[in-house]
Amino acid sequence: MTPRSGPTLGHILEALTSYRPTHEEPAVSSFVVDSREAIRDSVFIAFPGEKVDGHDYVADAFANGAMAALVQHPPAGDWAILDARSGEVELPDRLPVCILVDDTLRALQQIARNWRAKFDIRVIGITGSVGKTSTKELAAAVLSQRYRTLKSEGNQNNEIGVPLTLMNLRAYHERAVIEMGMYAKGEIALLCDIARPTVGVITIIGPVHLERLGSIEAIVDAKQELVAALPRDGVAILNMDDPRVMGMAAHTEARIFTYGLDSGADLWADQIESMGLDGVRFTMHHGDESMNVRVPLLGRHSVHTALRAAAIGLIEGLSWEEIIPGLGAMSSQLRLVVIPGPRGSLLIDDTYNSSPDSALAALNLLADLDGRHIAVLGDMLELGEAELQAHQIVGRRVADVADLLISVGPRAQTIAYQAIAAGLPADRVSIVDDAPAAVPVLEEIINAGDVILIKGSLDMAMDRIVTALGRLD
Repeated sequence: MTPRSGPTLGHILEALTSYRPTHEEPAVSSFVVDSREAIRDSVFIAFPGEKVDGHDYVADAFANGAMAALVQHPPAGDWAILDARSGEVELPDRLPVCILVDDTLRALQQIARNWRAKFDIRVIGITGSVGKTSTKELAAAVLSQRYRTLKSEGNQNNEIGVPLTLMNLRAYHERAVIEMGMYAKGEIALLCDIARPTVGVITIIGPVHLERLGSIEAIVDAKQELVAALPRDGVAILNMDDPRVMGMAAHTEARIFTYGLDSGADLWADQIESMGLDGVRFTMHHGDESMNVRVPLLGRHSVHTALRAAAIGLIEGLSWEEIIPGLGAMSSQLRLVVIPGPRGSLLIDDTYNSSPDSALAALNLLADLDGRHIAVLGDMLELGEAELQAHQIVGRRVADVADLLISVGPRAQTIAYQAIAAGLPADRVSIVDDAPAAVPVLEEIINAGDVILIKGSLDMAMDRIVTALGRLD
């Protein structure tokens, strides 16, 4: 039976033991992994760690109002302890309570698995090397034109974030859009086991996490766990412009729906025109139908994002009268934002992370904007054996697009050298060691009308450059 409201303490015990919930258990307000986010009647999950151990913060969570904590060992303090490892428990006679389990992560996942199983809802899973979050956001905007839609918040796309998202399922939800990230083989299969997606969307496959997984083939194997998990009556939405993605069609029993810029796709686009900061417009084709579309996302690569969201809408039964307004409903650019810079310049803040595909997409956007183009590019990390070639490819594109380049970090030096080799004059290239060192260089060269792209992997802290430039007159 689908619960009429949110989870209770009884539902937690049901997932972990033989306990059967009634209608009398305390209701859970939220699940948190940070004691500072605990509120009244929340449940705190204490994760052990080498540097920070959540068990040291159980008392703080309780002080903030948490009714219970999942723990692997009794924490300091005189708290009620309920041993869920025994398999048979009764509702505690006092709160707050520590629920003792063998593994808090697995316990959270089991609670989410059990909660998800109570709902007859279609779940859309999204994965790929780049474009997951933008696709998730735009897909949710489209589906929300008709359905009450749950979506992953922020970057909750891993073995912790997906279960936390699913615990927000309620009876009124009609669709759920779940982003699925991956660092190792088997992780997406685990997320699918918990979320039980009906529709799976693959964006693009690139060398992100190649250093961790070892080969591009291993990345494909890990990502295709999503389509392999789909039921026979499900749908796999695949990028026809990526041969690696299309190769996944042989690994699913679900129906295949393709999208891309190839006219052989089920849903495809042409006549693409970037309008700079006003978004991108194109013509979308499906069967005998053609629609002129404009989306407020930046850059030509956003066409694929729009196609994915439209494909999800079609699969879920929406009309074009619902899909097209949904595509235009999302005004935020998510991780890539354009903000005013010092001295009348413009900053493209794309500092969240970087990969070869996303770096090229950002450079393409830079090329579409009027003004002197300055590229500030940091190291792209976790590329493994593809590291040298990836930075060389980006360097060659820089030579076509940028008037000035600042490379940040040891790996990004390859971008600089390759840009010079491809024709960018050496006196227009600066090589610095880290993000703070880029700031005085920029301070010297920024003029009114300049457009400055700032991008690099998260560990390069390129956002510090944006912050520093914001303090300049």
